[in-house]
Amino acid sequence: MVTEALPNAFFRVKLQEEELLAYLSGKMRLNRIKVLIGDSVEVVLDPYGGKGRIIRRLDGRRTT
Repeated sequence: MVTEALPNAFFRVKLQEEELLAYLSGKMRLNRIKVLIGDSVEVVLDPYGGKGRIIRRLDGRRTT
């Protein structure tokens, strides 16, 4: 779930136990898909422990 929108299309995403920085994938930027605070997103993690890449916005918003 997206908890904070940062400058330059970066987002702070909360996973089950941790928070990480994530950026929008190229297809999401190309198609101008908006990601808002509170949206549930699918994230691909970098195998080297860096940033995550948001590849899809999931249906529905979590209300917790």
